[in-house]
Amino acid sequence: MEKGALRSDLAYAQLGSSEIARDINRDIVLELIRSSQPVARADLSRLSGLQPSTVSSIVEQLLNERWITEGGVVRRPRGRRPTLLSLNDRLVMLAVDIRPRWAVVAVIDLNGRLLARQDVLLPADPEPAISRILDSMVDLRQRHPGHVFEGIGMSLPGRIDPATHLLVLAPNPAWVGYDICGTVERRMELKVEINNAANASLLSELWFGRMNGVRNAVLVSIVEGIGVAILANGQILSGLHGLAGEFGHIPIDPQGPVCVCGKRGCWEVYASSSAALRFYAELTPASSPISIQGLMQLTEEEDEHALRAVAKQAEYIGRGMRLITAALAPEMILIAGDLAGSWHRFGGIVEEELRKNMLAGPPPRLTLTTDVELSRLRGAAATALQRHSGYYSSKQPARLGPESFS
Repeated sequence: MEKGALRSDLAYAQLGSSEIARDINRDIVLELIRSSQPVARADLSRLSGLQPSTVSSIVEQLLNERWITEGGVVRRPRGRRPTLLSLNDRLVMLAVDIRPRWAVVAVIDLNGRLLARQDVLLPADPEPAISRILDSMVDLRQRHPGHVFEGIGMSLPGRIDPATHLLVLAPNPAWVGYDICGTVERRMELKVEINNAANASLLSELWFGRMNGVRNAVLVSIVEGIGVAILANGQILSGLHGLAGEFGHIPIDPQGPVCVCGKRGCWEVYASSSAALRFYAELTPASSPISIQGLMQLTEEEDEHALRAVAKQAEYIGRGMRLITAALAPEMILIAGDLAGSWHRFGGIVEEELRKNMLAGPPPRLTLTTDVELSRLRGAAATALQRHSGYYSSKQPARLGPESFS
């Protein structure tokens, strides 16, 4: 596996032939059970290309580790009736989606089902913010005594260094260098994995969405800023220090407004939800500040200024995608975030600008994520699930805390 590339969709993994083959094949079997359940051992052998004895050995391991359970049997006119396998619905993850001012804490099972959630308002400083999130985790865990909590996954609007598991870029919330994983693990006594929010959304699409057969795609998350995740040849790219995909901080106008990164005229300054609110404020200087949800509601009420502001944002989203298509040439671009709920009004503007700004050839397919509301939570859960199983978990670098840099 190449440095800077995280294996994301186990259906694309190649069968291993070295000392890591067993872990890779274990992940493949687990993914096939997830996508084909309930499924018999013989079908797993046929789908994976693995020998029946190899599949049986892996299945026994997964049963012992409680990842899967045995259920009903297949009725056949003659011969042995095989037992069907499914994911263990009593095994769950705590998932956390952190935003600049609030977080959503949830319980999600291995099939991506949301069992419970709580919204938590967050102060600016990381220590009291994480303390509130921890209180919510403890409460949700106590409310589900019949479930086994396997781990914790967290998505954040920032970039995480895969080697240290620390935020290295996070304008809002400004928690760079704070040991989130260590703080949560010490209190919850569960393994914690964190992921960039855009990467989490893309991972959610790969594990729980409809991306079978797609090996090259980009997800653009349009919220307070612009987040981008890259799928290249079936792998989510992390890059050096986890910084791959920061297209939102590429300037498209050197004379433009100052971005949170300190440069002028970044794509994010024109295409984010914050940009849409700025456009609206410029059109209505006497109006009171509103939220992006309030602005989108005004567009549904046919407010002229709101429609103009969001249409301008949509134009810049489409224009800025030239950065993506020229650099990566993806098969598909997925849209997540605040604009998704009003895509029926503004999606056509984005598509037209994308088409007009292609370097060559037809534009990639443009589509919304399958579940806008839950994609980041499910992606956080999938991050924990993926990194606790087989090949990936055995190859992760040692986790370093802030004291490692002193």
